[in-house]
Amino acid sequence: MQLTVEGKEVFAGTGGCGFDPSLPAVVFLHGAGMDHSVWALHARAFAYHGFAVLAPDLPGHGRSAGPALNSIAALADWTAALLDAAGVKAARFVGHSMGSLVALEIAARHPEKVSTISLIATAAPMRVSDELLGAAKANDHSAIDMISIWGYGQRAVLGGCEAPGLWMLGGAERLLERAHAGVLFADLSACNDYKDALSAAGKVAVSSAVILGSRDMMTPLKGGKAVAAVLADCRLTVLEDAGHMLMSERPNEVLKALRE
Repeated sequence: MQLTVEGKEVFAGTGGCGFDPSLPAVVFLHGAGMDHSVWALHARAFAYHGFAVLAPDLPGHGRSAGPALNSIAALADWTAALLDAAGVKAARFVGHSMGSLVALEIAARHPEKVSTISLIATAAPMRVSDELLGAAKANDHSAIDMISIWGYGQRAVLGGCEAPGLWMLGGAERLLERAHAGVLFADLSACNDYKDALSAAGKVAVSSAVILGSRDMMTPLKGGKAVAAVLADCRLTVLEDAGHMLMSERPNEVLKALRE
């Protein structure tokens, strides 16, 4: 689906169904350096069960025009404008990693546009190592290697994909390699610089879900639990032995938690 947001072309996946703004809406927000394709299973599951789905490529990502935005606040305001462009008054937001911070911020800044939030692999603060930031700034492939290696739990590193024949680490690397120069650095910097996650969580008035991996090396379990503890009405799910890329590592468990 093509939309125009703030004067620029935006692509959003709709889960394989036509978008009907009269249905309950779900917006899926991807993580740093990624695009709408990480939500392939989950977007389709909701779209075929009575929801209007938007899984946008954030600015500068995938098929959406750039440049990439360099702050979580700017991304939250952009996402609010996305809803207006799609003719949606309010939506359920599902965010992974960087996308989870955007979901938190939009719930705090634009509460009238949010019905519920689901935060996957979130943390407060969401610190990024100096080594990873430096490699991303230099557009060095080692940044992609670090994210791919640190992003998965042990089972996923050894194989274990629930879809036979697919290689999770290789798939993550290919996806990150498609990002335009500077996009990954902008995203990681936005996460690292965002200091308002717990403050935003304290302002969330709607029900929420937090879904974490017990072996997440990018957004450690402690940081995710800190967010869940501040949210007023939160269901916490911890997937044992899972890492950061939960949608590919544990797709069915993530979908179950989202449906609940």
